[in-house]
Amino acid sequence: MPDYKAPLRDIRFVLNEMLDTEQHYVNLGADEASPDMVDAIIEEGAKFSEQVLAPLNRVGDTQGCQWNDGEVTTPDGFKEAYQQFVEGGWPSLAHNTELGGQGLPESLGLVLNEMVGSANWSWSMYPGLSHGAMNTIEAHGTDDQKQTYLTQLISGNWTGTMCLTEPHCGTDLGLLRTKAEPNDDGTYSVSGTKIFISAGEHDMAENIVHIVLARLPDAPEGTKGISLFIVPKFNVNDDGSLGDRNGVACGSLEHKMGIHGNSTCVMNFDSAKGYLIGPPNKGLNCMFTFMNTARLGTAIQGLCHAEVGFQGSLDYARERLQMRSLTGPKAPEKSADPIIVHPDVRRMLLTQKAFAEGGRALIYFAAQQVDIVKHANTDEERQQADALLSFLTPIAKAFLTEVGFESANLGLQCFGGHGFISEWGMEQNVRDSRISMLYEGTTGIQALDLLGRKVLMSQGESLKTFTKIVHKFCQAAEGDEAMAAYVEPLNKLNKEWGELTMKIGMSAMQNREEVGAASVDYLMYSGYIVLAYFWARSAQVAQQKLAEGTSEEAFYQAKLATANFYFARLLPRTQTLATTMTSGADNLMALAAEDFAF
Repeated sequence: MPDYKAPLRDIRFVLNEMLDTEQHYVNLGADEASPDMVDAIIEEGAKFSEQVLAPLNRVGDTQGCQWNDGEVTTPDGFKEAYQQFVEGGWPSLAHNTELGGQGLPESLGLVLNEMVGSANWSWSMYPGLSHGAMNTIEAHGTDDQKQTYLTQLISGNWTGTMCLTEPHCGTDLGLLRTKAEPNDDGTYSVSGTKIFISAGEHDMAENIVHIVLARLPDAPEGTKGISLFIVPKFNVNDDGSLGDRNGVACGSLEHKMGIHGNSTCVMNFDSAKGYLIGPPNKGLNCMFTFMNTARLGTAIQGLCHAEVGFQGSLDYARERLQMRSLTGPKAPEKSADPIIVHPDVRRMLLTQKAFAEGGRALIYFAAQQVDIVKHANTDEERQQADALLSFLTPIAKAFLTEVGFESANLGLQCFGGHGFISEWGMEQNVRDSRISMLYEGTTGIQALDLLGRKVLMSQGESLKTFTKIVHKFCQAAEGDEAMAAYVEPLNKLNKEWGELTMKIGMSAMQNREEVGAASVDYLMYSGYIVLAYFWARSAQVAQQKLAEGTSEEAFYQAKLATANFYFARLLPRTQTLATTMTSGADNLMALAAEDFAF
């Protein structure tokens, strides 16, 4: 199993040298997030991730969770690690001080999430789901609900879940059947079955707060008739102490391809006492607070698996001896050369490195927009950041999980046959990463959201929130010969992006199937351009540092080499995607459903 090492140098590069996080926090008025404080938090988070969580990663995979008569036991060490996490104050990092939080920016919390998730994704999901529940209650809950539930979630004493999916419906939540009958005391009796509930039952915290979608008796059909409820595992007494067990239980655990250390539950609600959160029949609107948080969290999963794959295969490639370099021995004192000398191994390593480091820049940039939405001084700043975040979220979620899975597979491939053997940890990384493309809406759903809902329904205005940023960057770099190799293709693609969008939009006016036919290719095309922008920025910073003189020349040269690789080897994938996304719906829809025969 590879040892995870938090990539602190690259994290600091993105935070301090690319995104100027110090000035960002000053602009927010986040005085407590001083450079020294931020650095100390990152250092301690790295230690916890490396020393406590990483050693439990394979334990979680091999032991899995155990179900016994509705109770779930987590793998050895998981509960104790969670107690350390709570004692360290980590759950409260980026939450309201009035409710027990530390009041630090959300973007700092996402850095911690990356390190924790890379060390042990299965474990990270227990506190990770709580984060979305906290945001939902904070945004839509009453003062009493915040005092009762949010304070305990922020402290980490309790954890949270999101309960959406049912056996007969996945993404189409308009079909859900869970009912909420009103009681005389203002509460509701919630009944129904939810599936695929991550961290739905476990032994790591004393209570679990379920955020549940259900229908009121007089609710209209479809998504317009969905309400949102808080349903605790244990009822809470007026004094805040825990009362009797509520009518909610884990019916079974799902048998999964990966993330064995996390309990994925079938949850049965049998007249469970629930509390309406937000307005009646507006539950889906409120739930999007949770889902958007979770989508950005899932984008981090793509980054984590790319980073883990890269770290493991890089170490192996430096040590594994096989064949000689085609240009002559590179390690003549050894029986063969390390496989890192071979071009194809370099291709696989650089692909993982490019996606991990480019993905990190994208996520940290998106996290800054989350900060601005929450803490900006003016409505205009908040609205601009919200529009940009809304556009980037489906790209970050879907693109980064797709390339994260590609990277995990390349990590395994670098090991050859040994990658297929469990002791190296690469096959676990592949299995664990596969769910990321399904969580919080599949790649296809994210693509429809991006192209159909965000871009075309806004008549391209959503797209312009980002293309304007790219245009200004390219404009500012005009005349800089060292940047021409990055700016010229980026500027060309930025213009083509708008042209292709208009072409698809015009086709969709004649046939609405054109949107679905183009959407996934459009999203991936968009993702490659977004990462190209961040790699161009990385190259610019690296060039400046080298020109100024630095003791870290190797680090900045590596940045330039990776940027060059990205633009030469990965960005050209946009050419194929431009062709396929505009090839029309007919080649997909011509075959009748009944003619898909064996």
